[in-house]
Amino acid sequence: MIKPNRTLSTSVLTLGFLFLYIPIISLVVYSFNSSNLVTVWAGFSLKWYGAVLHDTELLAGAWLSLKIALLTAFSSVVVGTWAGFVLARMGRFKGFTLFTAMINAPLVIPEVIMGISLLLLFVAMEQVFNWPSGRGLVTIWIGHVMLCVSFVAIIVQSRMKELNMAFEEAALDLGAAPLKVFFVITLPLISQALVSGWLLAFTVSIDDLILSAFLSGPGSTTLPLVVYSRVRLGLNPEMNALATIFICLVTTGVVGVNRWMQSRERKRMRDIHRAFISEANEDQKKAATVGKVPSRLNPAKV
Repeated sequence: MIKPNRTLSTSVLTLGFLFLYIPIISLVVYSFNSSNLVTVWAGFSLKWYGAVLHDTELLAGAWLSLKIALLTAFSSVVVGTWAGFVLARMGRFKGFTLFTAMINAPLVIPEVIMGISLLLLFVAMEQVFNWPSGRGLVTIWIGHVMLCVSFVAIIVQSRMKELNMAFEEAALDLGAAPLKVFFVITLPLISQALVSGWLLAFTVSIDDLILSAFLSGPGSTTLPLVVYSRVRLGLNPEMNALATIFICLVTTGVVGVNRWMQSRERKRMRDIHRAFISEANEDQKKAATVGKVPSRLNPAKV
């Protein structure tokens, strides 16, 4: 049996992390640079953060991207949860293969193809139904939901397959309706998968460039489109400040959600442990009660 070389593995892993994170660290450092040149250090300054906070175009793009990302995340969780539930629990029904292919298609179809298809669809719908009137928030939101539903459905499907069905079956045996079981029992048990799917959908939506480029119109420029249009003209230290702000916000959000999920998991494990202990104590009490025979019926005293 070949034993892995720990020194080599550690070195390769370290080089990989350095390759990924040194550019990010340098970006954060140079966001405090007072020079107008991105790669020339001229002293510590916060002026680029002030420039970001007073840049109306960037702020408008960030606000639009945030609204679309929130709408996309919640919509994708609703649709993707039902899709993942159907894939995990409904078995191989008629049309199962087609349904699975439709759910997984956005994962393998290039975004350029999706963008062109949706653009042609919206143009045809506007000509026939007079809706949507132009491209903007609604069309971008629909395109992002179409892209993100697949991610949420796969996460929920994998969690549902690992879920112990005994809790749901017990609730059904006690007379609860299937819909109530789903909302009261199933959803809390897969809450971590829902949070993960929400975060992934939010991240994909707020970061998307290709679909937004096809589905946006005048007055609906998202933040990635603003950044891309400016970077094409040359690097600007203001972009470093903007990226640093996003890194701090995302890091804070991920750490906070991770701590919340860990506390939820610890609470769930404590509740399960207490339930087992309570059940064991009840069994001991019942056994002790059964073992106590009344003296008038005790054969030793008859």
